[in-house]
Amino acid sequence: MSSKLEQLQALLAPVVEALGYQCWGIEFISQGRHSLLRVYIDKPNGILVDDCEKVSRQLSGVLDVEDPISSDYTLEVSSPGMDRPLFTLEQYKAHVGEQVKIKLRSPFEGRRNFQGLLRGIEAQDVVVLVDDHEYLLPIDMIDKANIIPRFE
Repeated sequence: MSSKLEQLQALLAPVVEALGYQCWGIEFISQGRHSLLRVYIDKPNGILVDDCEKVSRQLSGVLDVEDPISSDYTLEVSSPGMDRPLFTLEQYKAHVGEQVKIKLRSPFEGRRNFQGLLRGIEAQDVVVLVDDHEYLLPIDMIDKANIIPRFE
């Protein structure tokens, strides 16, 4: 995790949790002169638009005071949704048995994209079964990972 993301996580997660929500994860996407700060929130019975508005207002106030981002940015507060992104080893562990789509920062065994069955966690590695081949992907190499929703 980059130091900017760590700084934002340390600043914003306690605010989200003080409001009674889980801070599922934070994305900071730098796009030249204008960036995107996306904060995912969750709670046991789901997230409504009102929840996002409430958290957004609080986070905006903290961000205005602390000013951790020097460039222009847009704050977006969102539910993780059905195709929820995965950020931590605990989140991967909670979704063992699900289909996942993972994109790495740099190639691993000649590829950056993996789609398959999440088998588990071994130390700091995420275990994914892709086409009858098991891959151990170091979590610090994962750029983006999402659950693939099942519709039954």
